[in-house]
Amino acid sequence: MHPLLNHNVFLVKEHVGMFKAANNYDIYDPETDRIMMECREDNLGFLTKMLRFTDYKRNTPFNIEIKSATGEKILTVKRGISIFLSDVEVFDEHDQLVGTFKQKLFSIGGKFEVVDPNGVSLCMLKGKWTSWDFRFVKDDFEFAHVSKQFAGIAKEMFTTADNYALEINPEVPQDNRLRLLILAAVMCIDMVLKE
Repeated sequence: MHPLLNHNVFLVKEHVGMFKAANNYDIYDPETDRIMMECREDNLGFLTKMLRFTDYKRNTPFNIEIKSATGEKILTVKRGISIFLSDVEVFDEHDQLVGTFKQKLFSIGGKFEVVDPNGVSLCMLKGKWTSWDFRFVKDDFEFAHVSKQFAGIAKEMFTTADNYALEINPEVPQDNRLRLLILAAVMCIDMVLKE
């Protein structure tokens, strides 16, 4: 697992543009305001590009690679075509399945079960319908929190609707593969629930 995943706070900024089909993000270190990782969706098919400009955008497949600023692959987030519910797969730097986000039916605000490759539940990703606020929880323990609110050093830089703060609980052990899933969830939330 890449050492960048051992940070506890990440600031995610979506690239904004007119007539943009692909989803692209930069992930910053809040202490230095420097880009740590880049998330790119480079290989979109023609039909997917066209559907991204319609009401079917939420149903289109995606394949996003997250790489370090020096180009090392850290993880991949994939989903096929989605009709009702999304199952999003997360792969490590060696293209080995780390886990899956399974969208729950009838959840207000958005809810995903986070499972390992064997289908064992690791935690739930729960959102509030009134705000952009998501928590990774299991048995009243919060593993991480994703929101649009950030009161750190880079607050001024991260104030628009396309920016998110991810805070991982320091009690989540370093080099724990759950950190891969937590980072991947920011892309999942934005593309599945908030598009």
